[in-house]
Amino acid sequence: MASAAHPAFPARGYGTSLGKLPDRSMGPAFGASSSQQQRETQRLERERERLEKERLEREEQNQLSEEQREEIKEAFMLFDLDKDQKIDYHELKVAMKALGFDLPKAEILSILQTHGSPSEPPNPNVPHHPRLLLPFAQFQMVMTQRILARDPRDEILRAFELFDEGGKGKINLNDLRRVARELGEGLEEEELAAMIDEFDLDGDGAINREEFLGICLQ
Repeated sequence: MASAAHPAFPARGYGTSLGKLPDRSMGPAFGASSSQQQRETQRLERERERLEKERLEREEQNQLSEEQREEIKEAFMLFDLDKDQKIDYHELKVAMKALGFDLPKAEILSILQTHGSPSEPPNPNVPHHPRLLLPFAQFQMVMTQRILARDPRDEILRAFELFDEGGKGKINLNDLRRVARELGEGLEEEELAAMIDEFDLDGDGAINREEFLGICLQ
């Protein structure tokens, strides 16, 4: 029994005096939420980059003339021999050459490694050695960039070579007559001769490369 001089000590209440321990059960949930937000942020960033890339590609393609876009399409379709909307190394090389880009092997392989994708096995039960193939969309993008980066003089000299039969280095009256006939232009002999006379600066009866450049760049 407690003495009157020494009253009983108050109960300490051990269960409550230490206070409530922190609830650690929410820790993993917060971590998972943070990780999920990070993944979502990365996904949105990749999507933004993809859309920006597509926008830039559309802008580049819009800088080409309708004729240039058609040339790219025709070159791809002509050399896509198996008509699977993809071209391999050899098909890519001749297609680019037809568009005026005669590239070395290393550069063709670099394009395929950067923009191509491996071929799928025709039969999963048969051993398959995949080849790198370039789809039309990637071919169009690569050719658009190269055409826009090309020196205008190169394009003009390429046209000069179409006139200059036999690689003489000059366009004479016979060349103009042939091109006019191929294009279905009914020009008279006097008109063709007048064209030569107007631009023949050195008086040799033909138009050389520099004279042709002057005509096109003036």
